[in-house]
Amino acid sequence: MARIVGINIPDNKHIEIALTSIYGIGRSLARKILLEAGLDFQKKAGELTQEEIANLKTIITKHAKIEGDLRREVSMNIKRLKDIKTWRGQRHSRGLPVRGQTTRINSRTVRGNVRRTMGSGRNKAPAPK
Repeated sequence: MARIVGINIPDNKHIEIALTSIYGIGRSLARKILLEAGLDFQKKAGELTQEEIANLKTIITKHAKIEGDLRREVSMNIKRLKDIKTWRGQRHSRGLPVRGQTTRINSRTVRGNVRRTMGSGRNKAPAPK
């Protein structure tokens, strides 16, 4: 497995897709990085040479904020919203949807799959004999 900026990227995938396993790198940024490095998008990650890996590392550290730094920045942004008690910060602290979604029926993902209707938690009736 090739190791780029502290993350093991999968060997059997194309390098464009393998780079997206790094937090903070999506498809479009992966393409920009590969264009600057001069690598083929269809090349497998396991076929990279040590020089190509070193080149990718330097380009990624130069262009992108990734992994720990990015996670820290996102958490600090959320903490700032909570501290100044904005609407979005209050939604974050309560564990509710932040981006305007309705909560009447479809917020189970954020709320942890809570089912509060009458029939949803009921046991099934035994089959008639």
